Amino acid sequence: MIDNLRERIREARGNGWLGEVEGLQVSLDAATAKPNSLSRTLADGRPQLVDRDTPVLTDHALSPAPGLPEHAPQG
Repeated sequence: MIDNLRERIREARGNGWLGEVEGLQVSLDAATAKPNSLSRTLADGRPQLVDRDTPVLTDHALSPAPGLPEHAPQG
């Protein structure tokens, strides 16, 4: 992808499409920065953990809403 963007920038420059060159350069900068952001590690070499904001279920969350009958799983 990066090589493709570089080739497209060369083509756009050759044709004098300055606005296209600018837009492609922004895309190239982002594509080049992406692998660097993915490869960041802690000082000891372990990958960083990502907080995905996973919900925590409690017993209360598993009980039926007030006023609704409990249903036994069928299977």
